[in-house]
Order: sequence, then C-alpha cells, then structure tokens
Amino acid sequence: MLRRLQSLTSVVLSLCFVAAAHAQVATPPATAAAVGKGAGTTPTPREQRAIKAFNTARQSPLQLNAFLTRMPKGADLHMHLSGAIYAETLIKDAASDLLCVDLTTHTLVKPSGTTRSIPPQPVCGEGHARAEGAFKDQKLYDALVDSFSMRAFVPSSGVSGHDQFFATFDRFRTLNKSHAGEWLDEVATRAAAQNEQYLEVMETPIFTDLSKIVSTIDWPSTPADPAQNRTGNATGTSREDLSHLRETLLNAGLRDEVAVDRKELDNALDARDRIEDCGQPSAQPACSVKVRFLYQVLRAFPPQHVFAQTLLAFEVASVDPRVVGLNFVQPEDAYLSMSEYHRQMLMLDYLHSVYPKVHIALHAGEIAPGLVPPDGLRFHIREAVDLGHAERIGHGVDVMYENEPQALLKELADRHIMVEINLTSNDVILGVTAPWHPLPSYRAARVPIALSTDDEGVSRIDLTNEYTRAAMDFDLSYLDLKQSARTSLEHNFLPGPSLWQQPDVFTKTVAACAGQPLGSANPTPNCLSFLQSSEKAAEQWELEHRYDLFESNLN
Repeated sequence: MLRRLQSLTSVVLSLCFVAAAHAQVATPPATAAAVGKGAGTTPTPREQRAIKAFNTARQSPLQLNAFLTRMPKGADLHMHLSGAIYAETLIKDAASDLLCVDLTTHTLVKPSGTTRSIPPQPVCGEGHARAEGAFKDQKLYDALVDSFSMRAFVPSSGVSGHDQFFATFDRFRTLNKSHAGEWLDEVATRAAAQNEQYLEVMETPIFTDLSKIVSTIDWPSTPADPAQNRTGNATGTSREDLSHLRETLLNAGLRDEVAVDRKELDNALDARDRIEDCGQPSAQPACSVKVRFLYQVLRAFPPQHVFAQTLLAFEVASVDPRVVGLNFVQPEDAYLSMSEYHRQMLMLDYLHSVYPKVHIALHAGEIAPGLVPPDGLRFHIREAVDLGHAERIGHGVDVMYENEPQALLKELADRHIMVEINLTSNDVILGVTAPWHPLPSYRAARVPIALSTDDEGVSRIDLTNEYTRAAMDFDLSYLDLKQSARTSLEHNFLPGPSLWQQPDVFTKTVAACAGQPLGSANPTPNCLSFLQSSEKAAEQWELEHRYDLFESNLN
C-alpha cells in the first residue's frame, strides 16, 4: 500500500517496485451526472473483473463486507473525532485520568480527591465507582459501553435513538483532551485497515478564554429588515452590526485564541506521529492516512457565542493549513439551533465575505418529520447553500420536505455541492431508512454524493459498513461505490485544482496528466509537476493507483 509521504517525488520513488504491467489507461465508468448501474462509459476489463467479483460477493452481506474492506474508499469527509472513538478506548482513558463513574447515569465524573498512595487512586464517594473498576466488573464494563454508544439500545417511552445518541457525548466529556493524539491514531488505524487514505476530522477546540471574552458582549439589537426575515430572526445581522461586533471581539483578544488552538493541534498530531512511528523505518500503516481538520462551531448557543466561535474558526482556518474549513455541529433540532438557524446563516454570509478562501461544510437537513414542526423542514438546506455558502451538505435528510425540492436538487447538482451521506447515523438518530431516505433522490437528480460515517464509535460501525449498507439497502453497484470514493476526493478541502478536467466527471484528466495510465507509479514530468503543485490532485492520483492494484489483483 502506498504510504503518505511528504512529497510526490518520494511517493513515486517508493512505487518503483510496482509492476507497470498492471496499469492501464482507464476510462472511468461513472460520473456524478450519470448514476445507476451501468451508467457512464463502458467498464474497462479491470472493472469488469471487479464488477463480477462484487456481484458474487453481494449474495452474502458477510462476503460483501469482506470484499469492500479491501476496496479503496478515498476519504471520509464527515466524521467527528469524539464520536469516532469506540467506548472501549474511552473506558481505558477514563481509568488513566483517574475518573469516577456515576453508577446511576453511567457518566464519567471527576473524583472528589485522590489518595496519597503511589500510584494515586481516585476518591469517588457514595454512588460512584472508580472507572478502572470496570476492568474487574464485567457488568460495569458492559454498562459503560452501552452508555457511551448505541450498543444494545432499545427505544422506550420518552427515550429515542436520537436522545441516546446525543446523550452519549455528555457521559464521557470529562475525559482529558490530552488523549486526542491517541484518538487520531485510532481513527487513522481503522481507516488504513479499510483502504482509506484521507480524513477530514471535525473537532472543537477549547473555548475557555473565548467564553470569558464573549460574556461581556451583548448581541446587537438593530431590528431586521422584514425582507431579510422570511425564515427566522435576523435581528442584529446588518453588515454594520456584524462588522462592529467582529472588531470588538478582535480588539478584546480573540486572536490570542488562535495560537492556543494551533498548539492543541500540534500536541495531538505530534502524539499521533509518536504512537505510529511516522517517519521511522517502523512506521505503522496508519501513517499513510492524511488527516486534516474541520473546526467545529457549537450552534446550540446564544448568537454572540456562536458568532465568536465562528469568527475564531475563520481566523484559525485562515492561517493554519491543517484546518481546511469549518462546520456547525450539535443537534439541528435543538431549540437554539432551530430558532437561531436563519441568523446563523446570515453570520456565515457576512464572515464569508471577509474570509472568502475559508471552506464551509454544514450540517443541514439532519431533521425529519415529527422531530420538528413541518415549517422547520422547509428551508435549512437551501439557506445553508444560499446564505451559509456551504460547499458540502452534511446529511441533507429533509431535502424532499424543503420548499421546491426539485429546484433545490437541481441547484445542488448544477453548483456541484456534494452531500455527505451517513446511512447508519440517519437510521439510529432519525429513524430514517429506505425507502424514506433521500439517497435515491440525490442520485436521480445527479447531485454528487459520498458515503461517510459521522460518529463511527458511537454507532459502532466503520466506513466499510456504510458501503455495504449502501449496496444492500439501496442497490448501489460496484461502479456506484467507486464513484462515491472518487467523489469524496473531488470534494475534499485540500488545496489545489482537481485531477479531472470537469467537476465530478471522472473520464478525462487535466492535460498535464492525459495520455498515460491513471495512478501510474511513474507519471510523466509534466504530470508529476502538476501533482506536486496540488494536494487534492495528488490524493486523487493515489486513489487511482490503489484502484489499479485492487482491480488488477482480483480473481
């Protein structure tokens, strides 16, 4: 497997041993504008072998999962770091942090003190137990796994899958963020084992000082123009108001938080590299997985807090290339998420004008009938695109309930705005599965889509599970899944132009790389120069190389 290295030159040198005889000038079969089985150009002989092997495997979900584990998948563009960690790791880290467990709620809590013994032990008090006790008490261990995930969850009166899912995060949030490097290693190791090569990880930095700054600032009270208030509260969102608020926050020291957040990333990534021995002869396969970050903004807060977080996100992403964009998180159906949605999109509209190069992906439409009133389903995706400048939509489940859904689908397709599809998450949180899931509607409208995991630890899945589920529940073919992988890298937020001539059309490369085997270990000098100038294109070339190896070695 090709390792992620610092320069494409070294990548090429590392591939010299690969037999060039396997490489062929591929004519990729499917595009975002051509979906469904057999769509697009004629499959190559290599792809025909892969299709045959896939169709044989899909007769059994277990065989199909095994086949898809090895299949190159490109990127997972929608994953939250805290939600991607399995409960077993969280229990181990809780013991390391000397935390206690509330035995009623199975929530991690800080101890009332620690003993003077060597090593020190937590003092937990009545109704609490040491987290490390779970290793000697199977019932406690099982209860914590269930508390931190969707394992064994059964809905009951007043407690839905939605409630359980979002409650898990509060139960382990006491964990020290010093474990972030270990957590990055966990997700990268899992990704490498499934032939993934790139992750855009959503993470929320510490906001301690920022909260102190915002606590002294009120939201502007300027009334909104009625014309700007069609779908919600727009008070205080004039350009003048927001510009003044931005200057107030910057003058109060908001930029000091940029260095704090960057240091947090330094520590996490350095720890990950140490764990994986990256750059050493003993480097682990996880080192080959490139990791970048999306800055998480917590949307279920008052407007001045959300604006300050969003401003900080834009500031960090403007100076740190490891932070490739931002996203809004927390339940979209929460009171403040719903009541403030329109105003938050107006904030993004303004800040995008100040920081136009910062990428934006947004959770939008992660709601369903019954979860919110019908009016709440009418406008979230459209405003995310038209006001929030979203380049990718996370979930997009309510699209067919939005105003003029067919026009919205056409806009998404025409503007090449990709939708991140999270099938298991939509099932366990919203109760939305086939035939009520909009995946077929997106594909029929030629909207680019890519499969992703959302919170693979809480859901206890991986990306292969989502590929298998898409094939079994929605009848996606091998070529459809290959298209999803290509689409994931077409819409990542890495710098540089795409490998492909036209957006979401995977049939012709740019001129510099035309006329040679896709993913070749020995690209021409012109192509090599282009790939060295574009991180995005280099990852796309790597994916084609992986497909060459995968498809050439199938029986």
